[in-house]
Amino acid sequence: MSLIADYLEANGIATVVMGCAKDIVEYCGVPRFLYCDFPLGCPAGRPNDPASQAAALEHALHLLEGAPGPRTTAQLPERWDENPDWKLDFFNVENMTEAEFAQAREEELAWRKPPPKAARS
Repeated sequence: MSLIADYLEANGIATVVMGCAKDIVEYCGVPRFLYCDFPLGCPAGRPNDPASQAAALEHALHLLEGAPGPRTTAQLPERWDENPDWKLDFFNVENMTEAEFAQAREEELAWRKPPPKAARS
């Protein structure tokens, strides 16, 4: 993603990379980076949560518009959990019971399903 952002920027198209792996993206060096303190795979807000995703997009657009200089990193204010310890145990199968693992799998599969379409009137 970083190489694509660099290519687009070199050709006059401004970019914002949204991601959860702050150390990796900052190391690669993108022009504008919106860091989301969520699990990997959720860089644009909570899964199946349009309000969270809209807020992330709004922050990305503000960063695109107002970044003070190259290699600017901003952080999405929303957190997955206020306690950062979730990062130690998130999907750590060694610490999960079989029932917890099965429940986590079901939740993850539910995240992948698109939200139901609104009924047409």
